Amino acid sequence: MLAILDSIFSGLPFFLLHFLVSLSMFVIAVYIYEKVTPFHEMTMIKEGNISAAISFSAGILGLAIPLAVCLAGSVNHWDIIIWGLVALTVQIFAFYAAHFIIDDLQGRIARDEIGPAILLFSGKISVALLNAAAISV
Repeated sequence: MLAILDSIFSGLPFFLLHFLVSLSMFVIAVYIYEKVTPFHEMTMIKEGNISAAISFSAGILGLAIPLAVCLAGSVNHWDIIIWGLVALTVQIFAFYAAHFIIDDLQGRIARDEIGPAILLFSGKISVALLNAAAISV
């Protein structure tokens, strides 16, 4: 029993540091993502726009998935910060790349068209999964 408690107490500071760095990186990345994309999904979500909620949810998951993989394999907290910035950059790129695939994406999300939002969701999550796999190598 003593060995278990020793293990917990010796590992707890490492856990807390990595978890708090990951959580902070996640919150900062979501904030930045929302500010650099032209949709301002939070405003549209508050107005009841389901398509904006789908789009923003994909952005959130698209940031969380690579960060989770990074956290699982991180050597130190700098890994999390650096790869978190990479994940943010890739997710922003994926968002803007979708504009070339889906005509009038911003207008269609603003008009609450579900089809383009679901396609955007799947694109963002697909990119996040590929990004996470690349980070784990």
